[in-house]
Amino acid sequence: MHNTKIDMETHNSTFYSPPAISFQGCQNAEHAIKLLIEIYDKNTKFLQNTFNDILNKKNFTTSRVRAYYPAIRIFVRTHDILDSRFSYGSVAGPGIYQTTITQPKLFKEYLLDQINLLIQNHKVPVFIGESDLPMPLHFALPYGSHVEGYKIDSIKRPLRDVFDVPDLSVTDDNIVNGTWKKSTHNDFKPLAPFTAIRTDYSLHRLQHYTATSPDFFQNYILFTNYQFYVDEFCTIAKKLILSGNSEYEALIEPNNIITTKDNKNIDNIKNNAKKIPQMPAYHLIRKNHSGITLINIGVGPSNAKTITDHIAVLRPHAWLMLGHCAGLRDSQKLGDYVLAHAYVRDDHVLDSDLPTWVPIPALAEIQVALEKAVEEVSGLSGWELKKIMRTGTVATIDNRNWELRDNHELVERFSQSRAIALDMESATIAANGFRLRVPYGTLLCVSDKPLHGELKLPGMASKFYVQQVNKHLEIGIKTLELLRNMPPEKLHSRKLRTFMETAFK
Repeated sequence: MHNTKIDMETHNSTFYSPPAISFQGCQNAEHAIKLLIEIYDKNTKFLQNTFNDILNKKNFTTSRVRAYYPAIRIFVRTHDILDSRFSYGSVAGPGIYQTTITQPKLFKEYLLDQINLLIQNHKVPVFIGESDLPMPLHFALPYGSHVEGYKIDSIKRPLRDVFDVPDLSVTDDNIVNGTWKKSTHNDFKPLAPFTAIRTDYSLHRLQHYTATSPDFFQNYILFTNYQFYVDEFCTIAKKLILSGNSEYEALIEPNNIITTKDNKNIDNIKNNAKKIPQMPAYHLIRKNHSGITLINIGVGPSNAKTITDHIAVLRPHAWLMLGHCAGLRDSQKLGDYVLAHAYVRDDHVLDSDLPTWVPIPALAEIQVALEKAVEEVSGLSGWELKKIMRTGTVATIDNRNWELRDNHELVERFSQSRAIALDMESATIAANGFRLRVPYGTLLCVSDKPLHGELKLPGMASKFYVQQVNKHLEIGIKTLELLRNMPPEKLHSRKLRTFMETAFK
């Protein structure tokens, strides 16, 4: 979220803008958040009101309308080495660092934590003010806003001649990709992994793909490629909520349908079937966004990359893939679990953002929690656990019908890589977690063994397989609850950080 210039223009009389707010020093995070909210609310309200006035012919300004994102800035003058056990919370060296901010109310807890760490670690104030990054009109409007086309046409001028619109030239992942370069002497060093405009882009995409507001997303994420898990998740969630004895407060389903203890929407999925979006999200709400979000991402690495690109701006504490896979070893049974500790990336969708020569390490904190959850749910441990779970390499490919080709070369590569399972999403999700600094993990369930003549056919599932699938989601939920008990500074592994990293996690 560094300060990116769109052009060389600054706040001046050529624009119809709200009164500018200069940078103010803040000695505590609460004061900083208050100023961020004040600036953001003032500027979004200005754009909304001006747009409505123009649409309703109450304002005929010939000037360009512009408002700016708020920003956080910090001046650091020393090379002090801080506590090296932490992966975030301090800048890499002397300089002026800045990030633009959007939706400060949504990110309040995150910003409080990050700003407090900056002030504590560097013993200097942070400065809050107005950046020179214009706010696109589209992102000043509420999620899911709908404006009739004929009203836009009534303006008699192209919308982008009046308001700033999203500019893809500054909506990028250069910071998290490690490709950001200082272009002029006025550019500030990045303070956070995403700019405000990049964050807004994803927040609006999340609403579109999942049919739920970004406000409902929790800090612990489950991805699946199987509708059974969605049905089970909703059943479990509603039982917990309606019991009245749970720490979970509500279930949010697509189109923001809410089930609480006093609002029993038991049949929402059936009644809402015609409105299910591309990647529906279900949120089991707990205080401070510490609950669980489940998303059915469907099949394929493209969907896996799309959704993780957008969820990453919310800075979740962990995401896990719970899906089905092809078992590649004859010793595996249908229903066995695979705990991924390495990945063969044959999915290709991230090749330009994260070269395939970059290793994707297993994260000890996630691996330990997954194995412990399998032990608790299955009742097995040690040598006995190996009967139902194998740890190894997962290969992710982009061709669902790979079996139909001459697969001699592919099978040879599986053997050379020591892969024990094959799917279409896991390596993508893990690699994007690595790229975007979100702790990741994978636990798959073997649903077929195509190399050994056991294909997915209706009605042929064994009792063991059905039992294991039923337990799979329970293991995923248990894992995230174990991770929730871990301090975030320990969960956000140093393995995810570069040697020139942003202070914000």
